[in-house]
Amino acid sequence: MPILSSIIKRGLTLGEKFERQNVAPIQLQTRTLRRLLRMAGQTTFGQYYDFKELLKSPNLIEDFQQKVPIHNYDTMYERWWHMTLNQVENVTWPGKVKYFALSSGTSGAPSKHIPVTDHMIRAIRRGSTRMFFNLNRFNIDPELFTKGMLLLGGSTNLQNYGDYFLGDLSGINAGKIPFWLRPFYKPGVEISRINNWNDKIEEIAKHAPEWDVAFMVGIPAWIQLMMERIIEVNKVKNIHEVWPNLTVYVHGGVHFEPYRKGFEKLVGKPLVYMDSYLASEGLISFQNRPDTRSMRMLMHNGIFFEFVPFNEDNFDEDGNIRENVQALSIDKIENGVNYALLMSTCAGAWRYLIGDTVKFTDKERAEIIVTGRTKHYLSIVGEHLSVDNMNQAVRAAEEILNIDIREFTVSAVQSGNFFAHRWYVGCHQKVDVTKLAKVLDEQLKIVNDDYRIERDHVLQDIELEVIAPETFNQWLESRGKLGGQNKFPRVMKKDLFEEWERFVRQSPAAQMRSDEVLN
Repeated sequence: MPILSSIIKRGLTLGEKFERQNVAPIQLQTRTLRRLLRMAGQTTFGQYYDFKELLKSPNLIEDFQQKVPIHNYDTMYERWWHMTLNQVENVTWPGKVKYFALSSGTSGAPSKHIPVTDHMIRAIRRGSTRMFFNLNRFNIDPELFTKGMLLLGGSTNLQNYGDYFLGDLSGINAGKIPFWLRPFYKPGVEISRINNWNDKIEEIAKHAPEWDVAFMVGIPAWIQLMMERIIEVNKVKNIHEVWPNLTVYVHGGVHFEPYRKGFEKLVGKPLVYMDSYLASEGLISFQNRPDTRSMRMLMHNGIFFEFVPFNEDNFDEDGNIRENVQALSIDKIENGVNYALLMSTCAGAWRYLIGDTVKFTDKERAEIIVTGRTKHYLSIVGEHLSVDNMNQAVRAAEEILNIDIREFTVSAVQSGNFFAHRWYVGCHQKVDVTKLAKVLDEQLKIVNDDYRIERDHVLQDIELEVIAPETFNQWLESRGKLGGQNKFPRVMKKDLFEEWERFVRQSPAAQMRSDEVLN
């Protein structure tokens, strides 16, 4: 262990030097695209689109964009990935694909089967290692890097289909932990294999005092539930009474700010929060400096990125991309503009629309924030309300009203001859519903001018219902999506929202006591 400790500490210094290397993002991206095309040149996809000829082009990116069409999951699967899933070799990436990540995007959509190649697993490992060593910038005691790291994700006990395995990407990755991290990895191999989420949490809570955890990694909602259960089982006041060295929480999957207030109630001292962006298609970015909430994109790690301005010219009212849109490379983007993200990857995705939207905060540093999903915007009358706008309003409402909003979801509904936004908010405390609706409305007007204008004309008052937070998790559990990388959708379309409302009406947990909600 002392030798391993020395290696890790040396790695921290090397990692910081690596991050200081100053190469223009477009240069790194051009190298990445060239390598992807070269490696996939002999695949069926590469031959169909003549990657060999493309590689001769002096205008590689422009010609690639002209020759290869934009794909979403449906077109990628129907034309190519169905063969990959049937274990046909060399379809969109060399060889057979052994692992597929199950991803739905939202809790209501059918599961997608995203190829996870050996090259992608190695790319995620490289990026995660860079992120780990980059923590040295956050003024953390180097001794902590030799203590436990708890990764809370999906089960490593993957579904075995003979020639391939299905599972949550976090479960696939946890089963591929690098050798140098294994001595520090918690909750360990046996607990990580447990499929039932509640059983896994019980085992973690029982064994938690045996571990010296300094780092936690996972989606905020599930990490929060885990900490609450550990505190309850071990009869302590906060998580630091069990893990006194707990210092860093690496989060991702959803915007963290709505959860911050709840986290602060569970700790005995402040944590260092570090954001990351891991999609089922690959590791996209992570926060590499402490003085921003933005994340630096990984420009040379097996993914070529393109950016489509997320506006009415390029997307219809349902968030579907229109035909013949122009995508931009990293050198042509602007700060402060919402872009839908396209990815070409070392897992055989090509110009693939993953459904997320991002905004650059510093294009020279290639730093972004995630603003939402292409189909998780509310724009029923032109209000163009993003999930990021909603998160900001929720965070402000928590501070103004001194409450802890655990979860929320929103949809557009008919209101007479007009429309309104209907919110469901999960909160344990006594809440004045009228006041909460007013605060959310006021804050949304501040962060979004389009919303403010439409509220003055055709968009009606917010409709809001406060329910028990457990209801959100019960909904996920009823769909087999409790834990792992699953998230509750912040915005629901009509059909799914109607199902959700039926569930709420039938759920005893949703009905808060009459003295807890003030109408």
